[in-house]
Amino acid sequence: MDKYSFLEITAFIGIFLVFFLALFLLTVKTKYRLANCLLAFFLFTNAVDAIKFLMREFPVDYINLEAFRWSINYLVPASFYLYVLSICFSNFRLKPKHLWHIIPFVAFNLYLMSGIYFEDRAAKVSFINAMNQTSIMQFFYFLFEFLFQVYFIASFLVIRKSKTVYLENYTNPNISTLNALYKITILYYLLHFIVLIRWLVTFIFGWGEIRAWIVTLDGFAFLFCTCWYLFTALNNPELFRGVNSDLRPITGAIPKQKLSIPADDEKNKQIEFLKDFMLEKEPHLDSSLTIQDLSEQVKIPVKDLSTLINLYMDKHFFDFVNEYRIEKAMQILKDSSQKELTVLEILYQVGFNSKSSFNTSFKKYTGKTPTDFRKEAL
Repeated sequence: MDKYSFLEITAFIGIFLVFFLALFLLTVKTKYRLANCLLAFFLFTNAVDAIKFLMREFPVDYINLEAFRWSINYLVPASFYLYVLSICFSNFRLKPKHLWHIIPFVAFNLYLMSGIYFEDRAAKVSFINAMNQTSIMQFFYFLFEFLFQVYFIASFLVIRKSKTVYLENYTNPNISTLNALYKITILYYLLHFIVLIRWLVTFIFGWGEIRAWIVTLDGFAFLFCTCWYLFTALNNPELFRGVNSDLRPITGAIPKQKLSIPADDEKNKQIEFLKDFMLEKEPHLDSSLTIQDLSEQVKIPVKDLSTLINLYMDKHFFDFVNEYRIEKAMQILKDSSQKELTVLEILYQVGFNSKSSFNTSFKKYTGKTPTDFRKEAL
Protein backbone atom coordinates (compact mmCIF):
# COMPACT_ATOMS: atom_id res chain seq x y z
CA MET A 1 0.00 0.00 0.00
CA ASP A 2 1.52 3.34 -1.06
CA LYS A 3 1.13 6.54 0.89
CA TYR A 4 -1.61 7.78 -1.44
CA SER A 5 -3.79 4.73 -0.80
CA PHE A 6 -3.13 5.03 2.93
CA LEU A 7 -4.13 8.69 2.82
CA GLU A 8 -7.32 7.94 0.92
CA ILE A 9 -8.37 5.16 3.31
CA THR A 10 -7.57 7.28 6.34
CA ALA A 11 -9.42 10.29 4.94
CA PHE A 12 -12.44 8.20 3.94
CA ILE A 13 -12.78 6.76 7.45
CA GLY A 14 -12.41 10.21 9.00
CA ILE A 15 -14.92 11.82 6.64
CA PHE A 16 -17.42 9.00 7.24
CA LEU A 17 -17.13 9.38 11.02
CA VAL A 18 -17.52 13.16 10.82
CA PHE A 19 -20.60 13.00 8.58
CA PHE A 20 -22.10 10.29 10.79
CA LEU A 21 -21.54 12.35 13.95
CA ALA A 22 -22.92 15.48 12.27
CA LEU A 23 -26.06 13.57 11.25
CA PHE A 24 -26.47 12.28 14.80
CA LEU A 25 -26.13 15.78 16.26
CA LEU A 26 -28.77 17.14 13.88
CA THR A 27 -31.30 14.40 14.60
CA VAL A 28 -30.83 13.63 18.33
CA LYS A 29 -33.47 15.07 20.65
CA THR A 30 -31.87 17.42 23.17
CA LYS A 31 -32.38 20.79 24.79
CA TYR A 32 -28.92 21.79 23.51
CA ARG A 33 -30.18 22.06 19.95
CA LEU A 34 -28.24 25.16 18.96
CA ALA A 35 -24.90 23.86 20.23
CA ASN A 36 -25.47 20.57 18.43
CA CYS A 37 -26.32 22.31 15.15
CA LEU A 38 -23.26 24.57 15.34
CA LEU A 39 -21.02 21.61 16.10
CA ALA A 40 -22.59 19.64 13.25
CA PHE A 41 -21.94 22.52 10.87
CA PHE A 42 -18.34 22.86 12.04
CA LEU A 43 -17.77 19.12 11.57
CA PHE A 44 -19.44 19.27 8.16
CA THR A 45 -17.15 22.08 6.98
CA ASN A 46 -14.12 20.09 8.14
CA ALA A 47 -15.35 17.00 6.32
CA VAL A 48 -15.91 19.00 3.12
CA ASP A 49 -12.38 20.36 3.37
CA ALA A 50 -11.02 16.84 3.96
CA ILE A 51 -12.44 15.69 0.62
CA LYS A 52 -9.21 17.07 -0.86
CA PHE A 53 -7.42 14.01 0.54
CA LEU A 54 -9.49 11.78 -1.76
CA MET A 55 -8.37 13.67 -4.87
CA ARG A 56 -5.34 12.54 -6.87
CA GLU A 57 -6.05 15.01 -9.67
CA PHE A 58 -7.87 18.29 -9.97
CA PRO A 59 -11.61 17.63 -10.64
CA VAL A 60 -11.86 19.41 -14.01
CA ASP A 61 -15.42 18.15 -14.48
CA TYR A 62 -16.56 19.73 -11.21
CA ILE A 63 -14.63 22.98 -11.11
CA ASN A 64 -17.50 25.03 -9.66
CA LEU A 65 -18.01 22.56 -6.81
CA GLU A 66 -14.29 22.47 -6.10
CA ALA A 67 -14.10 26.27 -6.04
CA PHE A 68 -17.08 26.44 -3.70
CA ARG A 69 -15.34 23.88 -1.46
CA TRP A 70 -12.43 26.32 -1.16
CA SER A 71 -14.78 29.06 0.01
CA ILE A 72 -16.25 26.92 2.79
CA ASN A 73 -12.92 27.15 4.61
CA TYR A 74 -13.80 30.76 5.47
CA LEU A 75 -16.67 29.47 7.62
CA VAL A 76 -14.60 26.99 9.66
CA PRO A 77 -13.00 29.34 12.26
CA ALA A 78 -16.20 31.35 12.75
CA SER A 79 -18.33 28.23 13.19
CA PHE A 80 -15.93 26.89 15.82
CA TYR A 81 -15.99 30.19 17.71
CA LEU A 82 -19.81 30.27 17.71
CA TYR A 83 -19.81 26.65 18.85
CA VAL A 84 -17.55 27.56 21.79
CA LEU A 85 -19.88 30.41 22.73
CA SER A 86 -22.90 28.11 22.59
CA ILE A 87 -21.47 25.55 24.99
CA CYS A 88 -19.73 27.98 27.34
CA PHE A 89 -22.82 30.15 27.78
CA SER A 90 -26.17 28.44 28.23
CA ASN A 91 -28.16 31.52 27.16
CA PHE A 92 -26.27 32.09 23.90
CA ARG A 93 -28.53 32.61 20.88
CA LEU A 94 -27.78 33.38 17.25
CA LYS A 95 -28.76 36.94 16.33
CA PRO A 96 -28.72 39.02 13.12
CA LYS A 97 -25.44 40.60 14.22
CA HIS A 98 -23.73 37.22 13.86
CA LEU A 99 -24.25 37.37 10.09
CA TRP A 100 -21.12 39.49 9.80
CA HIS A 101 -19.15 36.28 10.37
CA ILE A 102 -20.05 35.11 6.86
CA ILE A 103 -18.76 38.27 5.12
CA PRO A 104 -15.36 36.70 4.19
CA PHE A 105 -17.19 33.66 2.78
CA VAL A 106 -19.45 35.88 0.69
CA ALA A 107 -16.53 38.08 -0.44
CA PHE A 108 -14.48 35.10 -1.60
CA ASN A 109 -17.43 33.71 -3.54
CA LEU A 110 -17.92 37.06 -5.24
CA TYR A 111 -14.28 36.88 -6.29
CA LEU A 112 -14.80 33.35 -7.65
CA MET A 113 -17.82 34.53 -9.61
CA SER A 114 -15.62 36.89 -11.57
CA GLY A 115 -13.43 34.11 -12.96
CA ILE A 116 -14.94 30.67 -12.32
CA TYR A 117 -18.64 30.25 -11.62
CA PHE A 118 -20.03 31.79 -14.81
CA GLU A 119 -17.17 31.11 -17.24
CA ASP A 120 -16.48 28.26 -19.68
CA ARG A 121 -14.03 25.49 -18.79
CA ALA A 122 -11.05 27.01 -20.60
CA ALA A 123 -11.52 30.36 -18.88
CA LYS A 124 -11.92 28.64 -15.50
CA VAL A 125 -8.70 26.63 -15.89
CA SER A 126 -6.82 29.75 -17.03
CA PHE A 127 -8.12 31.73 -14.06
CA ILE A 128 -7.19 28.98 -11.59
CA ASN A 129 -3.66 28.61 -13.00
CA ALA A 130 -3.03 32.32 -12.52
CA MET A 131 -4.98 33.06 -9.33
CA ASN A 132 -2.25 32.08 -6.84
CA GLN A 133 0.00 34.80 -8.26
CA THR A 134 -2.60 37.55 -8.01
CA SER A 135 -2.54 40.10 -5.22
CA ILE A 136 -6.22 39.59 -4.43
CA MET A 137 -5.68 35.86 -3.87
CA GLN A 138 -2.70 36.62 -1.64
CA PHE A 139 -5.02 38.91 0.31
CA PHE A 140 -7.56 36.12 0.77
CA TYR A 141 -4.82 33.74 1.96
CA PHE A 142 -3.74 36.34 4.51
CA LEU A 143 -7.37 37.02 5.47
CA PHE A 144 -8.02 33.35 6.18
CA GLU A 145 -4.94 33.02 8.39
CA PHE A 146 -5.76 36.25 10.19
CA LEU A 147 -9.34 35.14 10.85
CA PHE A 148 -8.18 31.74 12.06
CA GLN A 149 -5.82 33.28 14.60
CA VAL A 150 -8.39 35.83 15.79
CA TYR A 151 -11.22 33.31 16.19
CA PHE A 152 -9.14 30.73 18.01
CA ILE A 153 -7.58 33.28 20.35
CA ALA A 154 -11.11 34.55 21.04
CA SER A 155 -12.19 30.95 21.72
CA PHE A 156 -9.40 30.50 24.29
CA LEU A 157 -10.42 33.75 26.01
CA VAL A 158 -14.10 32.74 26.11
CA ILE A 159 -13.24 29.38 27.67
CA ARG A 160 -11.03 31.04 30.29
CA LYS A 161 -13.72 33.57 31.18
CA SER A 162 -16.37 30.86 31.34
CA LYS A 163 -14.23 28.79 33.71
CA THR A 164 -13.64 31.80 35.97
CA VAL A 165 -17.35 32.65 36.08
CA TYR A 166 -18.20 29.00 36.67
CA LEU A 167 -15.92 28.72 39.68
CA GLU A 168 -17.23 31.98 41.15
CA ASN A 169 -20.94 31.22 40.72
CA TYR A 170 -21.55 27.46 40.49
CA THR A 171 -20.74 24.47 42.68
CA ASN A 172 -21.31 21.51 40.39
CA PRO A 173 -17.69 20.35 40.11
CA ASN A 174 -17.78 19.23 36.47
CA ILE A 175 -15.30 21.82 35.20
CA SER A 176 -13.66 18.90 33.41
CA THR A 177 -16.05 19.68 30.56
CA LEU A 178 -14.48 23.12 30.14
CA ASN A 179 -11.03 21.58 30.35
CA ALA A 180 -12.05 19.11 27.64
CA LEU A 181 -13.23 21.94 25.42
CA TYR A 182 -9.93 23.74 26.00
CA LYS A 183 -8.04 20.63 24.88
CA ILE A 184 -10.25 20.29 21.80
CA THR A 185 -9.46 23.89 20.88
CA ILE A 186 -5.73 23.26 21.26
CA LEU A 187 -6.00 20.10 19.17
CA TYR A 188 -7.71 21.85 16.27
CA TYR A 189 -5.18 24.65 16.51
CA LEU A 190 -2.35 22.11 16.21
CA LEU A 191 -4.12 20.57 13.23
CA HIS A 192 -4.04 23.96 11.55
CA PHE A 193 -0.34 24.22 12.37
CA ILE A 194 0.24 21.20 10.12
CA VAL A 195 -1.58 23.09 7.36
CA LEU A 196 0.77 26.03 7.87
CA ILE A 197 3.77 23.70 7.52
CA ARG A 198 2.28 22.32 4.30
CA TRP A 199 1.89 25.83 2.90
CA LEU A 200 5.46 26.70 3.88
CA VAL A 201 6.89 23.53 2.30
CA THR A 202 4.89 24.13 -0.86
CA PHE A 203 6.22 27.69 -1.06
CA ILE A 204 9.87 26.61 -0.53
CA PHE A 205 10.08 23.18 -2.19
CA GLY A 206 7.05 23.12 -4.46
CA TRP A 207 4.73 20.16 -5.05
CA GLY A 208 7.24 17.44 -4.32
CA GLU A 209 7.73 14.35 -2.17
CA ILE A 210 8.08 16.29 1.09
CA ARG A 211 4.73 18.02 0.57
CA ALA A 212 3.09 14.68 -0.25
CA TRP A 213 4.21 13.21 3.07
CA ILE A 214 3.01 16.27 4.96
CA VAL A 215 -0.38 15.97 3.25
CA THR A 216 -0.46 12.34 4.40
CA LEU A 217 0.33 13.46 7.96
CA ASP A 218 -2.41 16.07 7.66
CA GLY A 219 -4.93 13.42 6.63
CA PHE A 220 -3.95 11.14 9.50
CA ALA A 221 -4.16 14.07 11.94
CA PHE A 222 -7.69 14.77 10.67
CA LEU A 223 -8.73 11.20 11.47
CA PHE A 224 -6.99 11.32 14.85
CA CYS A 225 -8.73 14.59 15.78
CA THR A 226 -12.10 13.16 14.81
CA CYS A 227 -11.63 9.99 16.87
CA TRP A 228 -10.21 11.92 19.82
CA TYR A 229 -13.15 14.29 19.80
CA LEU A 230 -15.60 11.38 19.80
CA PHE A 231 -13.69 9.83 22.71
CA THR A 232 -13.77 13.13 24.62
CA ALA A 233 -17.48 13.65 23.97
CA LEU A 234 -18.31 10.15 25.20
CA ASN A 235 -16.31 10.72 28.39
CA ASN A 236 -17.89 14.15 28.99
CA PRO A 237 -21.64 13.71 28.40
CA GLU A 238 -22.25 17.17 29.91
CA LEU A 239 -20.00 18.87 27.36
CA PHE A 240 -22.85 21.15 26.41
CA ARG A 241 -23.43 22.53 29.88
CA GLY A 242 -22.84 26.29 29.97
CA VAL A 243 -22.91 29.26 32.31
CA ASN A 244 -24.99 32.38 32.00
CA SER A 245 -23.21 34.93 29.79
CA ASP A 246 -24.72 37.79 31.81
CA LEU A 247 -22.45 36.82 34.70
CA ARG A 248 -19.08 38.55 34.90
CA PRO A 249 -15.86 37.61 36.73
CA ILE A 250 -15.80 39.30 40.12
CA THR A 251 -12.45 40.98 39.39
CA GLY A 252 -14.10 42.74 36.49
CA ALA A 253 -16.98 43.98 38.59
CA ILE A 254 -14.95 45.37 41.48
CA PRO A 255 -12.54 48.30 41.09
CA LYS A 256 -8.90 47.19 41.34
CA GLN A 257 -8.15 49.53 44.22
CA LYS A 258 -10.72 47.70 46.36
CA LEU A 259 -9.19 44.27 45.87
CA SER A 260 -6.69 44.71 48.68
CA ILE A 261 -9.02 46.23 51.26
CA PRO A 262 -9.16 43.98 54.37
CA ALA A 263 -12.48 42.91 55.86
CA ASP A 264 -13.94 45.40 58.33
CA ASP A 265 -16.24 44.58 61.25
CA GLU A 266 -19.33 44.53 59.06
CA LYS A 267 -17.75 42.14 56.60
CA ASN A 268 -16.49 39.91 59.40
CA LYS A 269 -20.03 39.71 60.80
CA GLN A 270 -21.35 38.76 57.35
CA ILE A 271 -18.66 36.11 57.03
CA GLU A 272 -19.52 34.61 60.41
CA PHE A 273 -23.23 34.71 59.58
CA LEU A 274 -22.56 32.94 56.29
CA LYS A 275 -20.45 30.25 57.94
CA ASP A 276 -23.11 29.64 60.61
CA PHE A 277 -25.79 29.45 57.94
CA MET A 278 -23.81 26.88 55.96
CA LEU A 279 -23.34 24.69 59.05
CA GLU A 280 -26.93 24.98 60.25
CA LYS A 281 -28.95 24.87 57.01
CA GLU A 282 -26.49 22.84 54.91
CA PRO A 283 -27.46 24.31 51.52
CA HIS A 284 -24.34 22.67 50.06
CA LEU A 285 -26.13 19.31 50.06
CA ASP A 286 -27.99 20.54 46.97
CA SER A 287 -25.81 19.44 44.04
CA SER A 288 -27.25 22.14 41.77
CA LEU A 289 -26.63 25.01 44.24
CA THR A 290 -25.59 28.28 42.57
CA ILE A 291 -24.57 31.59 44.05
CA GLN A 292 -27.99 32.95 43.05
CA ASP A 293 -29.67 30.21 45.11
CA LEU A 294 -27.52 30.90 48.15
CA SER A 295 -28.05 34.64 47.76
CA GLU A 296 -31.81 34.18 48.05
CA GLN A 297 -31.42 31.97 51.11
CA VAL A 298 -29.09 34.27 53.08
CA LYS A 299 -30.82 37.47 51.87
CA ILE A 300 -27.60 38.99 50.55
CA PRO A 301 -27.48 40.44 47.00
CA VAL A 302 -25.61 38.22 44.54
CA LYS A 303 -22.93 40.81 43.84
CA ASP A 304 -22.29 41.41 47.55
CA LEU A 305 -22.21 37.70 48.30
CA SER A 306 -19.81 37.04 45.43
CA THR A 307 -17.55 39.85 46.65
CA LEU A 308 -17.68 38.50 50.20
CA ILE A 309 -16.64 35.00 49.18
CA ASN A 310 -14.25 35.67 46.32
CA LEU A 311 -12.48 38.73 47.71
CA TYR A 312 -12.82 38.88 51.48
CA MET A 313 -12.70 35.10 52.03
CA ASP A 314 -10.28 34.65 49.11
CA LYS A 315 -12.09 31.62 47.73
CA HIS A 316 -14.03 30.73 44.63
CA PHE A 317 -17.68 29.98 45.33
CA PHE A 318 -16.88 26.54 43.90
CA ASP A 319 -14.20 25.85 46.55
CA PHE A 320 -16.16 27.56 49.34
CA VAL A 321 -19.15 25.23 48.99
CA ASN A 322 -17.13 22.10 48.29
CA GLU A 323 -15.23 22.51 51.54
CA TYR A 324 -18.49 22.08 53.44
CA ARG A 325 -19.33 19.06 51.30
CA ILE A 326 -15.97 17.48 52.08
CA GLU A 327 -16.39 18.21 55.81
CA LYS A 328 -19.79 16.52 55.69
CA ALA A 329 -18.32 13.55 53.83
CA MET A 330 -15.54 13.27 56.44
CA GLN A 331 -18.14 13.11 59.22
CA ILE A 332 -19.96 10.28 57.46
CA LEU A 333 -16.74 8.38 56.68
CA LYS A 334 -15.71 8.55 60.35
CA ASP A 335 -19.14 7.40 61.58
CA SER A 336 -18.97 3.67 62.25
CA SER A 337 -22.77 3.46 62.21
CA GLN A 338 -22.70 4.45 58.53
CA LYS A 339 -19.86 2.21 57.42
CA GLU A 340 -22.24 0.28 55.17
CA LEU A 341 -22.60 3.33 52.91
CA THR A 342 -20.43 3.17 49.82
CA VAL A 343 -18.26 6.09 48.74
CA LEU A 344 -20.58 6.57 45.77
CA GLU A 345 -23.62 6.86 48.05
CA ILE A 346 -21.79 9.33 50.28
CA LEU A 347 -20.68 11.63 47.50
CA TYR A 348 -24.25 11.92 46.20
CA GLN A 349 -25.49 12.49 49.73
CA VAL A 350 -23.15 15.43 50.35
CA GLY A 351 -23.87 17.21 47.06
CA PHE A 352 -21.37 15.85 44.54
CA ASN A 353 -22.53 14.13 41.37
CA SER A 354 -19.26 12.77 40.02
CA LYS A 355 -16.96 10.22 41.64
CA SER A 356 -13.84 11.57 39.94
CA SER A 357 -14.64 15.14 41.01
CA PHE A 358 -15.35 14.02 44.56
CA ASN A 359 -12.08 12.09 44.79
CA THR A 360 -10.12 15.02 43.39
CA SER A 361 -11.70 17.54 45.76
CA PHE A 362 -11.41 15.21 48.75
CA LYS A 363 -7.71 14.54 48.17
CA LYS A 364 -7.05 18.24 47.58
CA TYR A 365 -8.70 19.09 50.91
CA THR A 366 -7.44 16.18 53.07
CA GLY A 367 -4.41 14.83 51.21
CA LYS A 368 -6.02 11.37 51.17
CA THR A 369 -8.51 9.46 49.08
CA PRO A 370 -11.96 8.84 50.65
CA THR A 371 -11.21 5.12 50.95
CA ASP A 372 -7.88 5.66 52.72
CA PHE A 373 -9.44 8.27 55.00
CA ARG A 374 -12.17 5.82 56.04
CA LYS A 375 -9.67 3.04 56.71
CA GLU A 376 -7.62 5.28 59.03
CA ALA A 377 -10.69 6.74 60.78
CA LEU A 378 -12.49 3.48 61.58
